[in-house]
Amino acid sequence: MTARDLDTAHARPEGVPDELVAAVGAFSEMLERIERARGALYEFHQLIGGADAMLDDVVDGLRKTGHDGWAQRIERELMGRNVIPGHWSFQIVEEFDDGYYDVLRALERGVREDTMGGRRHVFEAEMKQRRRTHGEPHHDATPQDT
Repeated sequence: MTARDLDTAHARPEGVPDELVAAVGAFSEMLERIERARGALYEFHQLIGGADAMLDDVVDGLRKTGHDGWAQRIERELMGRNVIPGHWSFQIVEEFDDGYYDVLRALERGVREDTMGGRRHVFEAEMKQRRRTHGEPHHDATPQDT
């Protein structure tokens, strides 16, 4: 692989060993998985909020059909209830973002800055170079080569 096969943003810094590229690549992949989990957490938050809002229609419908007891019980026991002790879903999202997620992002960025000169996806860029068929259409090294 020649230096010009990779753009500067993805080229391995001089002297960086394979094991370090692999470790930093694994840390970045771990972050990507957490990004997906974070998206699922936000989906959970929005689904819970939307479902809770639907209880207004449920309670109204029960009252209109003479089922005041059920309406009152739902209002008292379920509407506005914490999804886990002391937390609505927005509080879970905030605690995740301000705790684990912020620490992870800072550490991943710090490791990348210190070991890869801030470059992202060095491992994947090198894999691309190994797997692509040089000279074939749609196998360009970089967007500038198209």
